[in-house]
Amino acid sequence: MELYWALEEVAAFLCFCQTPRAPGTQRAEMGAVGVAVVVLLCAMTAMSGADMELITVPSVVYGIKGESLSIPVETHFDVKAVKFQVFWYENRTGALLVGYENGRKAMTNLQLEDTFIFSPHNLSLTFNQLDLATEDNYRLEIIFSGKDKKPEKLTRTVRLIVNVRLSPPVLVKNWQGTLVEDQDNVTLTCVVEKGAKARFQWLKNNKPFELSKRHTFSQTNNSLLISPVRKEDIGMYSCVAENAISQKQSQAMELSVFYGPYNLKVNTDNGLRIGEVFTVDHAEVIYFDCLADSNPPNTCVWISRTGNNTEVLMTGPRFEVPSYTLGQPSKFLCRAFNNMTQKQDETHFTLVVANLGRGREKLQGASTVSPLTVITVLALIIIICMVFVFFKKTCHPKRGVCLPMPEQKGLHRSGHEDATEDFGIYEFVSIPGGKMESNHASCRSLARLDSAKDLHTTIYDVIRHVPETPTLSLLK
Repeated sequence: MELYWALEEVAAFLCFCQTPRAPGTQRAEMGAVGVAVVVLLCAMTAMSGADMELITVPSVVYGIKGESLSIPVETHFDVKAVKFQVFWYENRTGALLVGYENGRKAMTNLQLEDTFIFSPHNLSLTFNQLDLATEDNYRLEIIFSGKDKKPEKLTRTVRLIVNVRLSPPVLVKNWQGTLVEDQDNVTLTCVVEKGAKARFQWLKNNKPFELSKRHTFSQTNNSLLISPVRKEDIGMYSCVAENAISQKQSQAMELSVFYGPYNLKVNTDNGLRIGEVFTVDHAEVIYFDCLADSNPPNTCVWISRTGNNTEVLMTGPRFEVPSYTLGQPSKFLCRAFNNMTQKQDETHFTLVVANLGRGREKLQGASTVSPLTVITVLALIIIICMVFVFFKKTCHPKRGVCLPMPEQKGLHRSGHEDATEDFGIYEFVSIPGGKMESNHASCRSLARLDSAKDLHTTIYDVIRHVPETPTLSLLK
C-alpha cells in the first residue's frame, strides 16, 4: 500500500515540476516526462485493480464433525512493513471473534476463545473441534493505513460447511405383506441414522433406477413411491447415501408382487398342431399342459364344449385325454384363475383324432440304429474284405502247372522210381448218370475247376515220396 501511495506522489511531483525550457529541449523533456507519467499511472491502475490480490481466501471450506479445521489466508504483502488491522466475524450472530493489529497482541472474544486459534503470522483462523453449530459464513476484514491517506478496507467471506460421516442407510417399506398388482401402492424410504447433507440414489438389481409415470421421488430423494405396483416392479431395491466425505449403500430389499395370469397357452408333446387344432393318433393317450405367467400359480380348470353346452372335466395344470374315446373332433378350453389378483384368462383348442401311424413309427424308431452307425459298420466290413482278398491273392497265387519231383537215387528199385514225375495234384471227376471214361488224367489248374459247377470233383494231393524199400513202405 505504501508503494501505491509513493507512486502516486511521484506522478504528481513529475507533473508539478515541469518548467519552461528551450523549445527543442522542452519538447524532449516533456516527452520523457509524459512517458514516465503514463508508466506510473499504469502502475497505479494495476495496483488499484490488484488490491483484491493482496489476500487470498477460499470461498468454501469443508470440515468433519469432531475434527479441527483451519481457514487459510494467503497474504501477498509484507505483514511487517505495512500497518494493518485484522478482524474475524461470524455472520449469523455478527459476533467479533478476534481483532489484531500488527505489532500488537491479538484480542479474542473471551466467550469463544476456547473454540478457535488465531495465527498472527498468516492471519488464519483454526477451529479446535467442529460442530454442526460451527457451520456458518465467516467474514475477514483487513484495514490498511498509510501516511496522510484514508485507510482502506478489504473484505472476504468464507463459507464453512461441517459434514458428518454417514451411517449405512436402511431401506424401509411401508407395506409388510405381498403387494397385489394394480391394487396396492408402496413407499420405500432410505433412512440414515447418523450423518448430514446426504444425497440419495436409488438402485434396482444393482442398476440405476429408471423412473416412469408410476414412480415419484420425495423432495430430498430419500423416498420412492410406486403407485400402483406392477409385475415389472419386481426386483431387488437398494439406496446409496453420500455426502462430501462418505458414501454408504443399503442392503438390498426384495419387492414381490402378485400378478397374472399372462400369456396363457396349451401345449402337448404328442400329435401335430396347427393354430388351435391338435391332430393326434387314435392309439395314443394325450397329455395337455395349461401354462401361464402368474404369481402365485394359477388354478386351472379344463372344460369340454359341445355346441352351447359346457362340462367341467377336471381341475389341475395337466389334462389327460385317451384319444380312442373320441369319435369326432372335440373342443376344449383351459381356464386359469389367480386367487390373489382375482384375474382369469382362458384359451380354446380343438382335438382331432386320425390314424397317423405314430405307434408303428415309435416301434420302428425304437429298433432302428443311427444311420451314421450303420454307414460306419458297412464301411469297416468292406475295408476288411478288401484287405483279406488282397492278402490272399498276394500270398497264395493260383498255379496251373505241375511241379515235377526231383529224381531220387536208391540201391533198391521198387518199380515206382520212374513215376516220380507223375507226382503232383490230381483231380478225379465223377460224372453222374454217365460212364466213366478211362482217360489219362492231365494236370489242370485249380482255376478251371471253378467253371465246372455241374461236376462233383475230389482233389488229392499225392505225397511226393518214394519208399526206399518195400518193408519200409509197408511199415509206413
